[in-house]
Amino acid sequence: MQLNNSSTSSNLIQNDTVGVFKGRDVNNIEKPPIDLYKIFTLQKDTTYLDTTLSIQKEYKFNLLRKDIFGLLPFANEGHTYNTLQYSLVEKGVMPNMGFTGKHFNYLEANDIKYYNVPTPLSDLYFKTVMEQGQSLDAFLTVNTKPNLNFSIAYKGLRSIGKYINNISSSGNFRFTTSYFTKDKRYTLNAHFAGQDILNQENGGIVDTAVFELSEPPFNERERLDVYFNDATSLLKGNRFFVDHSFKLNKENPNSLIFYHQFNHEYKFFNFEQKTISERFGNSYSIGVNNKTRYNHLYNKIGVGFTTKNYGEMSFFIDDNAYNYFYKSIVFDSSGNTLVPNAINDRINSIGGNYTYFGSNFKANLLISNAITSQAVSNIQATINYKLNEDYQFQFQYQKLNTLPNLNYTLYQSGYVDYNWSNHFNNEKRNQFQLLANTKWINLDAQFTILNDYLYFDNVTNDIAKLTVKPFQNPNTITFTSVKASKDIKFWKFGLDNTVLYQNVVNADNTLNVPQFVTRNSLYFSEHVFKKAMFIQTGVIFNYFTAYYANDYNPLLGEFYVQNERKIGAFPMFDFFINAKVRQARLFLKAEHFNSSMTGYNFYSAPNYPYRDFIVRFGIVWNFFS
Repeated sequence: MQLNNSSTSSNLIQNDTVGVFKGRDVNNIEKPPIDLYKIFTLQKDTTYLDTTLSIQKEYKFNLLRKDIFGLLPFANEGHTYNTLQYSLVEKGVMPNMGFTGKHFNYLEANDIKYYNVPTPLSDLYFKTVMEQGQSLDAFLTVNTKPNLNFSIAYKGLRSIGKYINNISSSGNFRFTTSYFTKDKRYTLNAHFAGQDILNQENGGIVDTAVFELSEPPFNERERLDVYFNDATSLLKGNRFFVDHSFKLNKENPNSLIFYHQFNHEYKFFNFEQKTISERFGNSYSIGVNNKTRYNHLYNKIGVGFTTKNYGEMSFFIDDNAYNYFYKSIVFDSSGNTLVPNAINDRINSIGGNYTYFGSNFKANLLISNAITSQAVSNIQATINYKLNEDYQFQFQYQKLNTLPNLNYTLYQSGYVDYNWSNHFNNEKRNQFQLLANTKWINLDAQFTILNDYLYFDNVTNDIAKLTVKPFQNPNTITFTSVKASKDIKFWKFGLDNTVLYQNVVNADNTLNVPQFVTRNSLYFSEHVFKKAMFIQTGVIFNYFTAYYANDYNPLLGEFYVQNERKIGAFPMFDFFINAKVRQARLFLKAEHFNSSMTGYNFYSAPNYPYRDFIVRFGIVWNFFS
């Protein structure tokens, strides 16, 4: 989270310019500043295109295109991530479909960006993968008029991986448009997203002792026995989204503004296994094909008012309708309905938002509450204080009362034990957060109180026999975390450090996290070839303390609690050398190069190995027309 997106980004790229041809005279070049290439979010935060090369760009050079500190990837690119930093687990006001383990690479409505550019802009991302494939993200945006922008993008991945039945294949298509009238009374942001995430699911390796020895022939990972040879999961979704507003009076700065937001999304999650596995217990048939469907229709209308002395105020009402369903009903031996086929519901809420701007601070209060029968509510208060450019602070409090994700309440499967219909209490969360960005150190401290916490657990307590079901913890859980980061620079060297401390008071052990997570990068930066190229090279060290990490259940697309086996306490060293030539950034990395030297006890989940040593390279290239 950034305290001031605009100032942060502009400081990074203030020296960059872009050459643009003026007319047909190639010698007459006009160079618009890079901060004219604007990027917007739904929250109206504005950043600018950043073509520099920094250690942060190294952290973001991955499939998700963001810093994944606190996430532990699985062996193959595009599979899933184990969550080391619990504060990364987001909880919305409304219930979601679930299957959260498959959504890391799924772009939600708030993840989509909108643009305004003086010239056509494209961004090309390419990176090699684990075996026979590639990862590519291609993006193009253009303003056909100063007030009308279009963008189109596609991110594609295919990687066979090192293990049996471990192929990853995904596609994320996005199309956006932004428009505002010349008098700026009417503004529009809209997008379409079509996404599919396909994974072969092998269930992890059967014998971890053989993996940890890694003697021939088992140092060739495709020779290791895995649980499933023909299981596949697919998450697919299409979304249409519109967010627009209209100002009633263009002459009066204190005029009323009317808002409307529309979101229609269809998703399904499918798990298919042609040959049943005893690991999941008894089944109804010789093969399994579970398909969970989800339709979501959301409308929000509101009215806002801005004053010069008293800030901004808005009120809204929203309508959230969803249909989560299967095409079958499960009956008991007496012919009574045991598990229904659908959850259909509509939640209407009202709320208000107030923002006050002071000379050096900003305060915001958001309140929403359901007016239908569901007890859903959200209270969020935020205060931003900026002492000067070197010292910025943010305090946030949030109180959430939310319905369970829908796969906790209803699930159907061809496996007998994986059919349920539950009635859980709402989850409650009280969270306090303090952020401090200073010239000496950056701090992020959180304290969270969880009540009626929902989780998945394996009732057999045996990794070879998975009977995973949803449960609710009736006791209170408290979670505390402090994350400190600082990039220390001396001459041409840099030492970037991020350290996370976490503590959970949780008698039932239903929420497990590593106590310490750290990332430390020592790097060297220099201009070469008469400053035609900028290079950055160094070593990155990642480590987390041993703990009872959640295991992964591919049938549910969810992680579940286990308290039988710890993972962690293994070092991960990466060596990288990156270069920038004009707007092209080149990346070369030797990942986990210490794997054969420090022992093969590295796992992303109790029986899912982490990545072996591999050399990968790629490029991010911006083109300006």
